[in-house]
Amino acid sequence: MCKDCGCQDALKGKLAHHQHHQHHHDHSHGHDHAHIEADSKTLTIEQNVLQKNDDIAHHNWHWLDDHRVITLNMMSSPGAGKTALLEATLTRLKDRIKISILVGDQQTDHDAKRLQAKGVHVKQINTYSSCHLDAAMIQKELGGFVSGHEDLLIIENVGNLVCPAAFDLGEKQKIALLSVTEGEDKPAKYPVLFHDADVIVITKVDLVPHLDWDRQAAIKYIRQVNSKADVIELSAKTGAGMDSWCDYLLRMQTLTEKSAI
Repeated sequence: MCKDCGCQDALKGKLAHHQHHQHHHDHSHGHDHAHIEADSKTLTIEQNVLQKNDDIAHHNWHWLDDHRVITLNMMSSPGAGKTALLEATLTRLKDRIKISILVGDQQTDHDAKRLQAKGVHVKQINTYSSCHLDAAMIQKELGGFVSGHEDLLIIENVGNLVCPAAFDLGEKQKIALLSVTEGEDKPAKYPVLFHDADVIVITKVDLVPHLDWDRQAAIKYIRQVNSKADVIELSAKTGAGMDSWCDYLLRMQTLTEKSAI
């Protein structure tokens, strides 16, 4: 988990909060006051970390909205196919939408180089010991790399199903990817990311004939945590379902009227 950003403490705080309430329910006497004070301190750290991030994300949202840049935050586990999906997307849309892409990884610029080969505006953000992008990292790019002339800013977050979901970046919408190779129950195991997603993309559907993939079960798990998100099933490799994905991006391009958070 993160050593620098504080989300490790935030996650510990949530766990400690849950465990304390369970302890209180099971043992209504004999509280360990030192334990309670430690829990309270950890929860305070969590609140401070997330509040600072939310304040910066609020600023980012307004800057992007003022400049009419539609921003999408793509999140998934490592290897779910974010970069492959973006490559296929750029092949289809780079001449129709002005797109900039920020790519988050702990190390290397491998993914950024893959996308740069498509001839679009791309920048790598290396987080090193941090397991997610945060709002301050995006803020540094506003007015520089992100010029305000883009139609669409896509943020490819660090591959992680936990921490990225806790940190708003100032995006217009959140995109969660679920590959068929991961199993149907990932939304149930990692509900925060999938619950908050505006669109859930099921990737690598070309592999379904080679897997024990239960589509009905996957949709059931998705709907248990998110009843409203659009679900798009596609293969970046074969192109199946890519029309639906590109249609979604083209619709997003038209959302240039200002709105309030």
